[in-house]
Amino acid sequence: MTTSTVTAPAPAASREKTGAPGPHRLRQRLAQWGFVAPAVVFMLPFFGYPLVRNVVMSFQHYTPKTFFTGEAPFNGVDNWSHVFHDTLFGKALWHTLLFTAGSLLGQFCAGLALAVFFNHRFPLGGVLRSLILLPWLVPMVVSGIVWRRILDQDTGVLNTFLDTIGLGGHTPWLTSPHMALLSVVLVNIWIGIPFNMVILYGGLQEIPRELYEAASLDGASAWRTFRSVTLPMLKPVITVVLVLGFMSTVKILDLILALTDGGPADATQTLGTLTYQNSFVQLDFGAGAVVGNVLILISAVFAVFYLRANRTEGK
Repeated sequence: MTTSTVTAPAPAASREKTGAPGPHRLRQRLAQWGFVAPAVVFMLPFFGYPLVRNVVMSFQHYTPKTFFTGEAPFNGVDNWSHVFHDTLFGKALWHTLLFTAGSLLGQFCAGLALAVFFNHRFPLGGVLRSLILLPWLVPMVVSGIVWRRILDQDTGVLNTFLDTIGLGGHTPWLTSPHMALLSVVLVNIWIGIPFNMVILYGGLQEIPRELYEAASLDGASAWRTFRSVTLPMLKPVITVVLVLGFMSTVKILDLILALTDGGPADATQTLGTLTYQNSFVQLDFGAGAVVGNVLILISAVFAVFYLRANRTEGK
């Protein structure tokens, strides 16, 4: 007598191990792509196309005449060679690094100090936090114009105040090559403090109070508690603040244009202003595209760092 063997269908777990997705998993993947699809459709025409077009333009001889004739012959790496051999590009890159590092350091330290201060409850604390948000809410061009009037060497409020209290009121804040970049950094710090304060304050609110109580019972000082409890617990938030702050600061254009327009003597020329100067002042769109691509590459590197840092913290 012949015995026939009936093979039972493989369970769902076995199908997943062999790489054959089940109906439920397939529906789950389709649902995930359904949520992502609107963002992809939006990103491709409004971000993807300009990015690709900018890269292509950096290898073309693109002039105002091109807008009428459509002719933009490829010139290889001539635009890149011209930009990298220009001494102004090196100065702009160095100024960008100084401007970004100084701004991030000042914004983060001041924002963290204010966040720790407001983490203690006291009367009118919420009102004061709201008032500190005002510099962040004002458009950057408006802030730049106001600070340009404040820092004016002859009629500025700051020099007038310094002269009144006997500290000398003739400091060329925006007209001296040695002072202009520092002045722009200080103004940008003033603008960015509220963003850092709000994000760090939110992170402080999530730290369990039991940790501070345990540190107090162990006899830890305020500084030791801050170093051993607050900073480690704030590490994910600090990463977000610094990376997002970098990506927004490295490409700042409107503030510098409003304050110094890249001067004096190119003392505040950054990669952002150099892109503007090449493209819309000298009408050398190919060179402007090259500098823009450098900015995009720098931002992309830190975006990858941000994503990896978040993934590591998630694990």
